[in-house]
Amino acid sequence: MKLDGLHVLITGGTAGIGLALAERLLREGARVSVCGRSEARAKAAAERLGPEAAAMTCDLSDPAQHPRLLADAAAANGPIDVLVNNAGVQQRMDFTDPQQRRAIADEVTINLTAPMLLTEALLPQLRGRPNAAIVQVTSGLALSPKASAPVYCATKAGLRAFTRTLRWQLADAAPGVRVVEVLPPLVDTAMTRGRGRGKLSPAAVAEAIVRGLRAERSEIHVGKSTLLRALVRLSPWLASLVTRRM
Repeated sequence: MKLDGLHVLITGGTAGIGLALAERLLREGARVSVCGRSEARAKAAAERLGPEAAAMTCDLSDPAQHPRLLADAAAANGPIDVLVNNAGVQQRMDFTDPQQRRAIADEVTINLTAPMLLTEALLPQLRGRPNAAIVQVTSGLALSPKASAPVYCATKAGLRAFTRTLRWQLADAAPGVRVVEVLPPLVDTAMTRGRGRGKLSPAAVAEAIVRGLRAERSEIHVGKSTLLRALVRLSPWLASLVTRRM
C-alpha cells in the first residue's frame, strides 16, 4: 500500500503509539490528522508534528463528538483515506470491588464502541477512495488475556473479532478498502507506566505498522506478540500461564 499523499486519521494520536505513527507517516509523505482527549496534548502534538499535520481534541467516549472530528479532519487535510483506531485505555480492575461501573463503561466505549462507530460513519466515504484502509490497533492480549485487566482484554478481543468479520464483509462489498489489525506487545507509553519490563518503544511499533501497511498485510503482529501468536496455536494453556500474571 502506497502511503504517500494519503490522508490518515489517527485516534489517540497525540501521544504514545499514535504520535509515533503520525511522525512516521509524515516521513512517508502522508497527510496526518490526530486527535486526543487533552487540549494540552493536542497543542503539543501540533507543535511537534508541524504544519503538515492537524491535531484536534475529541472525547471518543461521547459519540456526539464523532461527526465533528471527521468534519474537522476533512477540513484540515481533505477526504480521509485511512482510519487508524488507535485510542485505548486500560485500568487495573478487581471485580470483587463493586466500584467499577464508570471505569468499565469508559474502557468499553473508547476501546470497542468508538472504533465501531467511527468505522460505520466513515465507511461510505472510504468505499469511494482509490486507496483506503481501516486499521484497528488491538493487542497481544486479544489472543491471551491477563488477570488484572479483564475489561481491556475483553474489548481488545472484541475488536479483533469485529475486525476479522468486517474484513470478510468488505472482501465482497468493498474490496478496495483494506481492513488491517495491529497487535502490539507491551509498549512503553504513559498508559503502561510502572507495568512490566522489556517494553517496546512507540517508534518501533510505528515502524512495524508502516512496514506492514506497505506490504499489505491483514494482520501486523509486532515484537513479542508474534511469539505469543505461535504459543497460543501450540499450547493455549501455556500461553494463558504466561499472560495471566503480566
